[in-house]
This record gives sequence, C-alpha cells and structure tokens, in this order.
Amino acid sequence: MDKRKKTNFSLVLFAAAIVVVVIIVVIIAGLRLASQPELIQGQIETGTYRVSSKVPARVLEIRVEEGDSVCAGDTLVVLEAPDVEAKLAQANAAREAAEAIQLKARNGAQREQVDGAFQLWQKAKAGLEVAEKSYNRVNRLFEQGVLAEQKRDEAYAQYQAMLATERAAKSQYDMAVNGARAEDKAAAGAQVARADAAVSEVSSYINETVLLAQSAGVVTEIYPQVGELVGSGAPLLNVAKLNDAWFVFNVREDRLPGFAVGSEAEVYVPAFDVTVPVRVSRVKEVGSYAVWKATKALDRYDLKTFEVKAVPADGSLPAGVRPGMSAILTND
Repeated sequence: MDKRKKTNFSLVLFAAAIVVVVIIVVIIAGLRLASQPELIQGQIETGTYRVSSKVPARVLEIRVEEGDSVCAGDTLVVLEAPDVEAKLAQANAAREAAEAIQLKARNGAQREQVDGAFQLWQKAKAGLEVAEKSYNRVNRLFEQGVLAEQKRDEAYAQYQAMLATERAAKSQYDMAVNGARAEDKAAAGAQVARADAAVSEVSSYINETVLLAQSAGVVTEIYPQVGELVGSGAPLLNVAKLNDAWFVFNVREDRLPGFAVGSEAEVYVPAFDVTVPVRVSRVKEVGSYAVWKATKALDRYDLKTFEVKAVPADGSLPAGVRPGMSAILTND
C-alpha cells in the first residue's frame, strides 16, 4: 500500500513539473513575441501595358518569351496581314491615277491640239484682214457715191463677223495653251491629296503588323500561338514596366497611424535580402466585408483593412526584383 502511494505521489510531481515547464515556455515565447516588431507582408506590383493588334492578322512570329526583359523599341510580335497589303496596292494605284489627272490638268492640251488651235486662229486672222480691207474699199466707194449704202452695210457686217471669229479662235488657242481651269487644277490636287492620305492610312496599318515594346519591362503573359488568327484590338501579350513599380500592403485600421501619406519607411525584400526605402503614396479603403476583423465579442469595434501603397524613395527597385515578390514592412 505504501508503494502504491509513493507511485501516485511521483506521478503527481511529474505532472506538476510538466505544467510548470509549459507555463515557463509560454511565458518565454510571449515575451519574445512581444519584443519582436510586428510585421506586415505585401508584394511588389508594377504598371503594365497590353500589346494588341490594330488590324486582323495572323501571328507570324513571336520573338519573346514570358519572363524576358525588353527595351523600348524591341520587336515583340510579327503579324501577317495579306488583306491590308492588298489594300495598300489599291491605294497606290489610286494615287498614281490621281497624279496622272493632276499632271494632265497642269500640262494642258496636247501639242497637236495647241498647234491646231493656233492654225485656226491664224486662219481667222487672215480672214479678218481681208474683211477689213474689203470694208474699207466699200466704205470709200460709198462716200464717193458710187455704191449704195446696202453694200457698205453688208461689208461692215462681214467685217464684224470675221472679227468675232478671230477672237473666238484666239480664245480657243489661249485655252489650249493655258490648260485646265484653276478649279479643275485644284480639284485634281485635292484628289492627289486624298489618295496620299489613303496610302498613309493603309501604310500605318502595315506598320502595325510589327509590334514593338513601348517601354522597358518584363513580358508577363503571352496569349496567342504562332499561326493563330487575332482580331482587331485582341491582346497579344502583357509587359510589366519595372520603372513604374510600387509595394502594396493590407493594413488594419488600428495600425494605420504609422502609415500616413507622405511618411517614410523601409521594406525588406526576402528574395534578394535587400532593404528598400519607401514613401507612402496612398491609403485606400479595400471595401470588402471579408477583410473585416470581428472584435465586438471582445467588447471592441470591428477592424477594417486598408490598402497602403508605397513607392521607392529613389524611384527605382533593386536590380532583379520582379512583380509578385514578397515584401515585408516593419511597423516600428
């Protein structure tokens, strides 16, 4: 019986020792957690731009892969658009026709037409000289009383008719020499300008079959495959702009006083073991009930979460840092 009592007493002591050890461990862990700064984890985000096709085309070549770094002006995708090339040929033909019409309006009539009009004018001039001499003779005879007034009037009418014929022939010759009217020349010039505009428009579509990077960045997504047809405005790939990067953190409202807009802090990037000085540029309400923290059961109010945006203080990220990497913000 004494032996059983001793065994029970030993078990009690052992259990008590375990309880004491657990209490001590909890206390030590609590003290260590209390002494450590509270961490807020977020991630790196960047501005992106989408490379799209301006015209319906077939993907002929993709010269980049996801994750590749590109510089402004690098060729990303080459498209094939035979329909647009055919329209360019049509536009060039229309421009050539308009230029021919304009040249015809500027140069005037053909040389043979000008020579023919000149000969008709010379013929009219000769007839006018004969009619004028005949009238002068008849008029002198009339004044001398030899001929009747009727004969003089007939000669005068013939003279006036030949004078009008000469003027008309001269006008025809001048028109042949001067070419088209000023209005016709202006219309021909407008036709050429319109044809040039059509060629420029179609040429711009042809240029859009070679898609270039608009700024430096990293290719994040590529959607089509080589050989696929893409429509107008269809997205082909996304490029993240590394020169436009920031950090995003979700912070409870009870911890916001340390992150006012314009305040400075430091962000730790574990992937590269670097610390980046940042400046808080925006505090935005997340606006979702799912990010609330219910504390009413503890006789407190519900805590809501806000999005804190911080930008690098020097305007750039360390080399190699990519969007989506984790970032740690210490709330001192």
